[in-house]
Amino acid sequence: MIRRHHHISMFTKDLKENNRFYTEVLGLRRVKISVNQGDTGMYHVFYGDTTGAAGNDLTFFEIPNIGAARRGTDAISGIGLLVPSYDSLFYWQERLDKYDVKNEGIAEYAGRDALVFEDHEGLKLILINHAGGEIPDEWSPWSENEIAKAHQILGMGTVEITVSNKGRLVSLLEDLFGYTLSFEDGEKALMQAVEGEVFGEILIQESSEDKERPGRGSVHHLAIQSAGRSLEEWDRLLKEKGYVTTGVKDRYYFDSLYFREDNGVMIEIVGTEARGFTADASVEELGMRLDLPPFLEEERDEIESKLKPIEEWT
Repeated sequence: MIRRHHHISMFTKDLKENNRFYTEVLGLRRVKISVNQGDTGMYHVFYGDTTGAAGNDLTFFEIPNIGAARRGTDAISGIGLLVPSYDSLFYWQERLDKYDVKNEGIAEYAGRDALVFEDHEGLKLILINHAGGEIPDEWSPWSENEIAKAHQILGMGTVEITVSNKGRLVSLLEDLFGYTLSFEDGEKALMQAVEGEVFGEILIQESSEDKERPGRGSVHHLAIQSAGRSLEEWDRLLKEKGYVTTGVKDRYYFDSLYFREDNGVMIEIVGTEARGFTADASVEELGMRLDLPPFLEEERDEIESKLKPIEEWT
């Protein structure tokens, strides 16, 4: 019922440093520059593979006056990124050292070899050994960077969510969304959207810590993609179970709806079909200019007047 992760969205204080880290250090492609459709004075920038295919995109909202996050529970607490092999982890450890990015060394994470580190704003990232496994046909790792081809980031893997009530989230993912419980061990549970695949995997950790206070480097929401059920049907099913939803939203590049699960973590469900980021830009021109959905295009002059010029942070 769920195909895989679609994207994940975070807060950043400074797009210039954010852009440098994700394009230069990690070698991802900036695939779309747009705005927060609910607050058009705020940039919304997407990084991913060659076309920004579903399951690749790390997206950021820039809030220049945002404070520091206070880490805690009831929040998305880590983002896994797949790399091709065990050797890739050593390659990336050396690269992170080169850029003075602290890491925890190669160790096991959710049953796989991995390298855990934080970005420049404290966002936890986990490079996960995909061990030569297949990736979705539409994924195309970005190669116009200095990353060795054998070690390029492939796409999103395990997403870590820390909650005060693990059982409620496990039940929701199993009973409504059709996730499979891969393993459960005390305070941890590993859920898979597609059994045996890491592309839609969620690691749930239970914690009695205080609730996280969002800030720079914290995650706003995780988006998952429906495998067949319409958004209208998801909306009905969620409301029947007592959840409050936003209703279906037209984001132009895709349609989606949002809700908060029982611990308060925001989840977005993306529809089965999507225009994608080449709807208004060629593959060659992705991420080079401000793209606006048609329903905001008539406001372009006003929107641009409120934004820092792109050339000042790219």
